[in-house]
Amino acid sequence: MRKLLSVFAAFAMALTILTGSIALPLVIRPFYRAQIEPLGIPARSGLTVEQIGAAFDDVMDYCLGLRPDFAAGVLPFSAEGASHFADVRVLFILDLAVLAVTLLFLLGLWITCRRRTALPRLAGRTPGFWAACGLGGIILIVAALAATDFDRAFTIFHSVFFPGKENWLFDPATDPVILILPEAFFRSCAILILAAVLLCCAALIIADLCRRRRAP
Repeated sequence: MRKLLSVFAAFAMALTILTGSIALPLVIRPFYRAQIEPLGIPARSGLTVEQIGAAFDDVMDYCLGLRPDFAAGVLPFSAEGASHFADVRVLFILDLAVLAVTLLFLLGLWITCRRRTALPRLAGRTPGFWAACGLGGIILIVAALAATDFDRAFTIFHSVFFPGKENWLFDPATDPVILILPEAFFRSCAILILAAVLLCCAALIIADLCRRRRAP
């Protein structure tokens, strides 16, 4: 039973790292603002930096459940465009919900283990080690495939998470919000998520190796 709990702990750690890394570009607004001028978004959209920032804030507030209705600053939008962001809202809130649940589970497990005994190891390794190896390996494979053709990976991503829908194919004439969200920005988000995941995985693997060296 306790070994099964170790398996659950490893799975929860992997989910926490993944959902937490995905949450970074969602909640760190300066990450977007730092790219507005380097990506040439003012020239693309015809808006000022302040207008772009305000439009992005409106979009993200809606997608994170902080406002009930969709808005994009001074930019107009179609019903089809708004429906895509409604789909995105579901995924963003799900990511944050999974992050919260797994964090609470791991916190409860940590408190329990401090009062009693540590979780048993799996094949001589901690749950964190296996979480890092499993998640890190999967992410590296996905990243390698995406790096060969990011455009195709971007399309596959939308096909998987928005099956049967084409409302993510924005027409700038009716949904100019796409002009402030260039593909290069999503590439930057992917790199940030990849870096965060790999950093966390490396930390867990190093921690496991250090424990093994200290063990009698």
